[in-house]
Amino acid sequence: MSKGTLYTFNLSVWSAVPELALVELGYTDAEITKKVVNLVEGENFAPAFLKINPKATLPTLQTTSGETYTSTATVTKYLINNSPSASSVALGTDIIDKVHEDQYDPNFAMLSAVRSPSSLLSVILIELQRNEEELKEKAAGFPALFTRNRQQALTTHSQSPLGQPFKTFYTDKLAGNGGLLAIYESKVPANTTTDFFTQSQAHWANIKSFIYDILPAALTGTQGPFLGGSKPGEDDFHVGGWLAHIVSMIPGSHKGVDGIKVLKEEFGGDVPESVVSYWNAWSGRESWGVVYAEGLH
Repeated sequence: MSKGTLYTFNLSVWSAVPELALVELGYTDAEITKKVVNLVEGENFAPAFLKINPKATLPTLQTTSGETYTSTATVTKYLINNSPSASSVALGTDIIDKVHEDQYDPNFAMLSAVRSPSSLLSVILIELQRNEEELKEKAAGFPALFTRNRQQALTTHSQSPLGQPFKTFYTDKLAGNGGLLAIYESKVPANTTTDFFTQSQAHWANIKSFIYDILPAALTGTQGPFLGGSKPGEDDFHVGGWLAHIVSMIPGSHKGVDGIKVLKEEFGGDVPESVVSYWNAWSGRESWGVVYAEGLH
């Protein structure tokens, strides 16, 4: 019997969290119906979806009993609490809140103009050159396409009659997304671009800290390779999805065993062994193969 509809997208980092949970918890397609909302085309900004989730974010879950869950944490918690599986999973800790903090935002990591903080050790000229080169790459690639499509969708919906009740939402989003698009299109003052480089470097420094310091500390003393013990728990759904997205941005990355070692060159040091073991344990799971069948995201 259906328990609800999960709004998801195969390139969404946070949609991967409940997707991993669905497989691990034994849900069938009959129990949770999936509906794709194409983020690349800005479908999440359509007035019809804003009526479901005013934040326009994925994942989103509507249950057959009339409840709507609009955050990754609440969606995943619902799936755990209503699992059809007889087996339980370890409940989450404060690392869930930690990995969702803005300073570790995986989406900004994708849009930023420097992949890692290793260039902070380089001379200023080399650092500036690398930032500019990556900005050009992203301006000609998916990040700019994604941002441009979002701006077009926001503009279209903001001007439609159905979009008028959400005017404030569209105005705010158009300003924020438009500012990023202007950087990609070189339509901003030089100091704005420089500030973007600085923000990007600081962001990747935070990400390195999570992988090299925070996650190993959390794994210390666990009863298995996962934060939840011998099998993935609630924490692991969130951290695993986040980590997969970070690794996906590194050239040469892959979803399989030792795929995380590509971070060594980016961050200038061996990835902690406990994190490598964590990755390898995840990459061997059926759920990992299902969610990342077409590659990391």
